[in-house]
Amino acid sequence: MRLKDKNSFITGAAQGIGRSIAYAMAKEGANIAVADTNIDKAVSTAQEIKASGVKSLAIKLDVSRQDEVENAFKTFIEEFGSLDFLVNNAGVTRDALVLRMKGEDWDTVLDINLKGTFLCSKEAIRLMAKQRSGKIINISSVVAFIGNPGQMNYSASKAGVVGLTKTIAKEYASRGVRVNAVAPGFIQTAMTEAIPEKIREEMKASIPLGHFGTPEDVAGAVIFLASKEADYITGQVFHVNGGMY
Repeated sequence: MRLKDKNSFITGAAQGIGRSIAYAMAKEGANIAVADTNIDKAVSTAQEIKASGVKSLAIKLDVSRQDEVENAFKTFIEEFGSLDFLVNNAGVTRDALVLRMKGEDWDTVLDINLKGTFLCSKEAIRLMAKQRSGKIINISSVVAFIGNPGQMNYSASKAGVVGLTKTIAKEYASRGVRVNAVAPGFIQTAMTEAIPEKIREEMKASIPLGHFGTPEDVAGAVIFLASKEADYITGQVFHVNGGMY
């Protein structure tokens, strides 16, 4: 119970990697806000988390909208009183080669993956700086470092998350706020399940360990960074990719 009685706000937490992070943090004793655009799945996840004996709240949130972000954090504080952890996990893909990529697909990915991380981090910092404590954990990606054909927008957004992480870490270390990132490789999710088998096998061949990771692998890194054992770590990127990078 390394996170007992701590309060965590997780974006994109209704399913996939975010859901696994929410469950893992709840298992360690943290109270959880499940923030997601899909409120039905968020409510279902929050109800399941409550069954483990911690407080949980579902919040409908589009992280790219400043007004929604501000209201979501107000709701969170009204319910939990303080903020110990923010996990910026919400993200989308809109894949296409550069010459075929539409401007709106570039904007959508950057708005959610990068601007959303900025907006949520800004609200969290307001609270954590006053408390002189708190941890922000941003979910980046291995493609931020190696690139990926057809994912210029996604790769750029996740590389931006790394720069954002390192900068905020330096700006607010003196206030007791730690900011780190986790960069997953290819993880077994609904998104990877939808990829044709031939391409999936090619992806696996690029992984030294020879298989996709699981959402729980990513959640484990988040738990460590949230724990007291990681109190002297800030501005870092933890790679969870089976040896790809």
